[in-house]
Amino acid sequence: MKSVLITGANRGLGLGMVRYLVKQNKADKIFATCRKPSEELEKLAQESQNVQILHLDVTNIQGYGDLSSQIAQGVGNNGLNLLINNAGVATKFTKIHMVKAEQLIDNLTINTVAPIMLTKSLLPLLKQAAEANSGKPLGAARAAVINMSSVLGSIAQNDQGGFYPYRCSKAALNAATKSMSIDLKKDAILVASMHPGWVKTDMGGKGAPLDVDTAVSGIFETIEKLGEADTGKFVQYDGSELPW
Repeated sequence: MKSVLITGANRGLGLGMVRYLVKQNKADKIFATCRKPSEELEKLAQESQNVQILHLDVTNIQGYGDLSSQIAQGVGNNGLNLLINNAGVATKFTKIHMVKAEQLIDNLTINTVAPIMLTKSLLPLLKQAAEANSGKPLGAARAAVINMSSVLGSIAQNDQGGFYPYRCSKAALNAATKSMSIDLKKDAILVASMHPGWVKTDMGGKGAPLDVDTAVSGIFETIEKLGEADTGKFVQYDGSELPW
């Protein structure tokens, strides 16, 4: 991959993704976006000329145009190979009698609306990459969008209830992924939803079974294997397919 854009790159999985790409030398240009960079992210950018930190508040949809212009300058005629919509928010476990409208709106805005609108904004650059790499098969080496979802967004596997804001936002993101995969197939852009596993992050908590490095290495190994038959799928970090 020549270029990768990761949202929510200041900590957790996003930071782990940037670290992995630098360590494995997997991308020439890594656009790490966040509202405020962490010390760890700034250190990575100082150590690697491949990392460029860009300010992005995903709730500020009006700012997406400026970000797209910055990315366009960075990639030139090569376009953007891989967009990872990673930035997300999660509320605590909530049963129906405790759920609040503002929680639902907040989760849907960040977890669903933002990935859709950011993909729309960056679509010309993704198309450019698909055309520039027309000799390659459908996938991340050509052009791809990976929406970081969650198994909690699976309707089929919901046997505990609750989590209304998070479940609804991720189920909606999965629906968007399916539509994107259909709409963008003619442009040779792969689109998939991915569950990163239950990971030890601020969101996942200390009791999660997976560490960030294990999850991230699995995520990228799976991304690199995704091909034409996988566009529109909901997959786990280890490559196994999940039910909608």
